[in-house]
Amino acid sequence: MCGILGIVSKKDIISPMVEGLKKLAYRGYDSSGLATINNKTIIKRRASGKIENLEKILSSNPIKGNIGIAHTRWATHGVPNETNAHPHATNRVAIVHNGIIENYKDIIASLKSKFLLDSETDSEVIAHLFTSYLEDGLDINEAVMKLIDSLNGAFAIGILISNQNRLIAVRKGSPLAIGYGDNQNYIGSDAVGLAPYTKKISYLEDGDWAVLDFEKVQIFNKGREVKREINFTNVSRLSIEKGGFKHYMHKEIHEQPTAIGETLKSYIDLDRKTFNITSSLFNKDINRITMVACGTSSYACRVARFWFEKLANIPVHIDIASEYRYRNIIHSEDELVMFISQSGETRDTIACLEEVKKAKIKNFSIVNVSDSSIARLSDDTIVTLAGPEIGVASTKAFTTQLFTLLTLAIKLGVIKNQISLKEEKELIDELIEIPSLMNKTLDKESEIRSIASEIYTAKDILYIGRGESHAIALEGALKLKEISYIHAEGYAAGELKHGPIALVDENVPIIGILPTNKLFDKTASNLAEVYARGGKIIGITDEVGAKKIDDISSHIFTIEKCSQICQPIILTIPIQLLAYHIAVFKGTDVDQPRNLAKSVTVE
Repeated sequence: MCGILGIVSKKDIISPMVEGLKKLAYRGYDSSGLATINNKTIIKRRASGKIENLEKILSSNPIKGNIGIAHTRWATHGVPNETNAHPHATNRVAIVHNGIIENYKDIIASLKSKFLLDSETDSEVIAHLFTSYLEDGLDINEAVMKLIDSLNGAFAIGILISNQNRLIAVRKGSPLAIGYGDNQNYIGSDAVGLAPYTKKISYLEDGDWAVLDFEKVQIFNKGREVKREINFTNVSRLSIEKGGFKHYMHKEIHEQPTAIGETLKSYIDLDRKTFNITSSLFNKDINRITMVACGTSSYACRVARFWFEKLANIPVHIDIASEYRYRNIIHSEDELVMFISQSGETRDTIACLEEVKKAKIKNFSIVNVSDSSIARLSDDTIVTLAGPEIGVASTKAFTTQLFTLLTLAIKLGVIKNQISLKEEKELIDELIEIPSLMNKTLDKESEIRSIASEIYTAKDILYIGRGESHAIALEGALKLKEISYIHAEGYAAGELKHGPIALVDENVPIIGILPTNKLFDKTASNLAEVYARGGKIIGITDEVGAKKIDDISSHIFTIEKCSQICQPIILTIPIQLLAYHIAVFKGTDVDQPRNLAKSVTVE
């Protein structure tokens, strides 16, 4: 979602802030802007569209300053244009804001006689409200405390005051970090945005605000100064560069064998062939698992359900986070609720976790950011080792989630005596093979590109699969929609006859995901039904399966032979590559697709 950046320094900060905005662009945005103070006057520059448009404005109408706030906006209230872009300012205060102010209309009504709004956003009221507090004679801390009490919703705010050479950062619900440098300090939405400047970072907690000058940082909560741990982030400049690839997404697809390898070494003692995972929450008393997630992470859960039910003999229920809280949830004492999120900042998922904690139900999270809100809130956490993922469409975060969930399913199976020690070692041997299998699949990328070149003009594409492959079909369709804007749907293959087969004709490619397993013949039969109605079939299978569907397929992509439990992870590679190359042929913005954000931090 929206990205926040702020710098206070002895040096001019305009150029560094523009570069920082570019690092935040991966979060998704439709406008950008920055503000600084010059001779106690707030000066701002804003532009709709790409950051390049802001750079053009700064080139023709340059500004200088040693303190500033900057923002990439993903529109919620108000269309994406220059007027609605952040920062918003009065003659005394400038603000940037991430989140939603739920009571902004009430605030407008209460202050109507004092100001007129320039924008259509909920954010602008923050600048006017804070200004009114200062004009009432409140000092900075008093004004911030009153601001926090007055705003309903989740928000992160950066503030400039015209007669102050200090930055103010405020957090309630939405993530915000502080960066520490030499004679300069920073605020930022995340470690990626701060990576060009510093490795020393602390994360504000709910209700915190910070006051920064170039020499020091003070953090407060409820009027008292507090200390927050300073961490050394492992996000490096190199890890957020493209490294010779045209797109971040392409780079991240190719980073998956390494990411899985790092995750594997973290979870498994390769010499003893045993698991390193230690969590008191995974024990014999667990008899029910609920998984809560959004988007791609929810599809990882759909795959994992098969693993937990097969390997640990435990029933699994899956809920979409945006819906979970609105049912009458019936919990049990032997239940473990698992929360899966790449960023660890997904607002809907956080809200569900908060509800579960209120009910005092055991909870566990899988995230890719160790210091994220979900990680800090959870009873216990396991961190995937995907590294920074810049492309909006998730790739390596998804496969490391899958690998982590598979590992946990095996571990729980061992704990519950469903898997013998001998079987545990055999399964670990299979896990160890995954990076190599992924590399072999990536080596055949040219075949996927060739298939993409023949179907990228399609208006509709269907993905089908059964069992675990149904979830991979859903993920494949999502990837295609996200980055190519082609209408795509994923279906359980057996459901085609219940309606979707009406869509099939010679113009609709059908992506069949059917590895050789007990469901192969049924899925192949469903593909035959499609073939009989003129559908263009692209099969994704292994060499054994390829021979069986050769007569009905226009194209077949084969993965290496592997164990059934590893199949979903390997099958993910071709569906990612297919979506990527179709998008490249169509000329869309692969890394920053329209209307999308990397981390959805509003409900």
